[in-house]
Order: sequence, then C-alpha cells, then structure tokens
Amino acid sequence: MQRDLAELRRQIDAIDDRILDLLNQRAKVVIQVGEAKAGQQREYFVPSRERAIFERLQSANPGPFPTEAIHRVYREIISASLSLEEPLKVAFLGPQATFTHAAATQQFGLSASLVPQKSISAVFSEVASGRANYGVVPVENSNEGIVSHTLDMFMESDLKVIAEIQLGISHFLLSRSGRMEEIRKIVSHPQPLAQCRKWLEENLPDVPQVDVASTALAAQIAAQEPETAAVASEMAASLYGLRAAAERIEDNPNNFTRFLVIGRKMPDPSGRDKTSIMFSVKDEPGILYRMLEPFNKRRINLNKIESRPLKKRAWEYIFFLDMEGHLADEAVSAAIEELRTHCQFLKVLGSYPQTI
Repeated sequence: MQRDLAELRRQIDAIDDRILDLLNQRAKVVIQVGEAKAGQQREYFVPSRERAIFERLQSANPGPFPTEAIHRVYREIISASLSLEEPLKVAFLGPQATFTHAAATQQFGLSASLVPQKSISAVFSEVASGRANYGVVPVENSNEGIVSHTLDMFMESDLKVIAEIQLGISHFLLSRSGRMEEIRKIVSHPQPLAQCRKWLEENLPDVPQVDVASTALAAQIAAQEPETAAVASEMAASLYGLRAAAERIEDNPNNFTRFLVIGRKMPDPSGRDKTSIMFSVKDEPGILYRMLEPFNKRRINLNKIESRPLKKRAWEYIFFLDMEGHLADEAVSAAIEELRTHCQFLKVLGSYPQTI
C-alpha cells in the first residue's frame, strides 16, 4: 500500500511538471499577444474574450475535476497572464476586505494591482485621469436596491461600463477566538447588521451591536478586541487573522450585489451583451408609453428600469435602463435613437457582456 501511494504521488508530480510547462508555454504566447495589442493600441482587458474562455472550458470539461472550479482556476491564470501583458491597476471602493474588494478580486484576480479608494467619486476620478486602468463600484443590491451615488456619478462622467459582476453576499461572524460564548459586542456597517438582524436576535439577543463605517473597519476592531465580533466577509477573516464563530448568517440567502467595471472605452460585441442608458423626459401625457414603445416594437428585452429625482428641478426624474443587446446592434441603436427624440437628455453608459 505504501509503495502504491508513493507511485501515485510520483504520477501527480509528473502531471504537475507538465502543467507548469504548459503554463509557461501559454505565458510566452500571452506576451506575444500583448506585443500585438500594443502595436494596434487595443485594450488588454477584454471581458468578452475572458467569458468565451470560461464558457468553452466549462462546457468541454469531462470531469472528474469540478466544473465550477474551472472558473476560479482560470481566473487566476488569466490574471497572471494579463500582468505579463500590462500590469493592471484597478481602483475600487475600499477599504480592503469589503465586498467591492471581493468583487474586484473575482473579476481581475490576485495578480492585478487593486487600489482602494475612499469614495465612489474617487474611483471615477482615478479611472478618468488614467491613474487606474479600470474601476469597480457597486450599483445595486437585491435586498437594499440601487446605489444612487454610482448612478449620480454617471451624470457627470464620460466613463463607460465595460463589464458587470454579480456577487453573492454572505456574512460571517468573525472574532479572534471564533467562540460564540466569548462575544460581548458585535460591530459592523449598518447594512450587514440589518441583513443579519433575525439571526443575531435568535443567537446573540443580549449582545450589543455597534455601527461602524465599513465591514473592513469592523474586522480591524475585532482583531484588536478579544471579546468583539465583526459581521464581515470571509475575505476579512483571512486578511485580519480572524476565525469564524458562525458562517453565512444573513437572513436572506438570496442576497446579491451587482457591481460595474468602469473604463474609458466601450468593449466590442460579445454575442450576449447588455446596454445601459440614462435619460430624462418631459412630464407630459403618454410619455411612459412613448419611452417603452421603441423597445417593444423591436422586441428588445428590458432587464431593468429605475428612476431617480433630478436634483436641479423638482418633480422631474432621470431614468436608468438596462436592455439586452449591444449598441452596435441595429435594433438597439435604432430604439435608442427613437427614444432620444422624446428626451431632454440621453446618455449611453455602455454596452458590455452579460454575466455568466
């Protein structure tokens, strides 16, 4: 038996050597791709190409390697490859260990340079100035609704949405010891505390809860105070050396946040895209019908429509609309141009691949 185990381990070592050799062969080709892109002044990060790689490999996987793990493995392979072409600098709404940080890591991998910013406007500024290649900002939560500051920033910015990220939100109760009976105080941002209210009332009813500025700050506090626990992300546990006293304590397991990747150039069509626009219209009879009719008669599916009050004029609204398709599609561009005739203002925020 011991001899059989040793032989199996030698086989694994030989396979790992082959994988390493193939990774380096892939890296050499990636460097050539980077040189070709530089000569053509093309974007290094191409969301549609990444999605095509993930989908092709996942559909071709015969097993037993788990199909769901292929995305995670190749996320890091592609991240490392991009760093060979051009080190990507990505600004995100910080601090570290927040869910926006987790979303940025999910999209760009660990080889990208992820730089936390103190505000959503700072993320836009970093990308607009060229100090960062891309930015990651939250735009809506399935429970809490739209992130209005992100949408407001698009009013002032010429940046484009180039990708979207869907992140399942799971909250962990973290402390230094990981023992529930030692917890005397719970700290977190007000939103996670609200999302875990029922669980906390049932399991720690007499423990006071304290609001802080972010889940990352909560984790920092818990790392310094032995009897304090933080409601924070799983990423925060590894970053701040904490242990989980309880996992996935959110009251609603179907809790997702959608994030947008912003950049300076709209990506080419991928074949399965989404287009986001914002516009305002005159308040007059039948205007809602005329807003939607250009899309209805072209059978364009609308994923979302959201309204926000215009800050400059009372009782007037700005609308945000997501639709299936790319601006390069004839039906989509025609529908938008027809809508424009009814608008006081219209801006295309971007066309980008839909999430897998």
